[in-house]
Amino acid sequence: MIKGLAHVAMTVNNMEESLAFYCDKLGFEHAFDVKDQDGNPWIEYVKIAPKEYIELFHGGENKPDEPEKAIGLHHFCFIVDSVEKTAKDLEAKGVNLTVQPKRGLGKNWQCWTLDPDGNRIEFIEPDADSPHNQ
Repeated sequence: MIKGLAHVAMTVNNMEESLAFYCDKLGFEHAFDVKDQDGNPWIEYVKIAPKEYIELFHGGENKPDEPEKAIGLHHFCFIVDSVEKTAKDLEAKGVNLTVQPKRGLGKNWQCWTLDPDGNRIEFIEPDADSPHNQ
C-alpha cells in the first residue's frame, strides 16, 4: 500500500548552488547524504517535511547514452509498507518492473517501474534505522 510521496529526485549541475537554493533560500534542511559504492559523493537529501525529501544527485554530465545522468528530473518515489507486496500487486495488474525488489545503496528495499511516458518511479520500504524515517 502506498503511504505517501517519499521524494522527488533531480540530477543537478552544481551541488553547492542547489543546496544553497533549497536550504538557504527556501529554508529547507540538508538532512543526510549517500555515497556511491566507491565512497564518492552521490546523493544529497534535503528534508521538506517528516519522511519527505528532495533527492539531489551529483551530476553535470549530460550524456545522451546515460539518461539517468541528465540534468533535471531523475525519478519520483513512493514510500510503501512492503516492497515485496507492492511488486507482486503491480505485476498482478500488468505493470512491468524495471528493477525487481532489492536492497539499494541507501539501505532501503526498493523496486522500480516506468509510467506510460517513461518517467522512472521508485517504491521504497525504509529500513527501521533508515534516515528516510526522520
